[in-house]
Amino acid sequence: MFGRIRKYAVRLRTSTPAQPAGARERRAHNLFEAAATYVVARAEDDQDRIEEAAAWVSPEALSFGVSELACRAVVALARERNASPAAVAHDLLGLPAG
Repeated sequence: MFGRIRKYAVRLRTSTPAQPAGARERRAHNLFEAAATYVVARAEDDQDRIEEAAAWVSPEALSFGVSELACRAVVALARERNASPAAVAHDLLGLPAG
């Protein structure tokens, strides 16, 4: 599954037209970097950083990255807590178990 996701991410990164060196003043950001920055900014209620991260990639790519980050976080927490991903997701959202 993660192999397909990586291939999709690489395809997204390489699908934009190349620009000559020096044409861009700042480096390009990948969708996972944008998603991580966006989620952290949301957690810290930093509106400027939220808008900055959202501008790095398309809304669809950002949504995909945030979804992937959420999945990985739930799986990591489930392993750490020795619980099921469903139980962790429900706990994080304050929902009743199962």
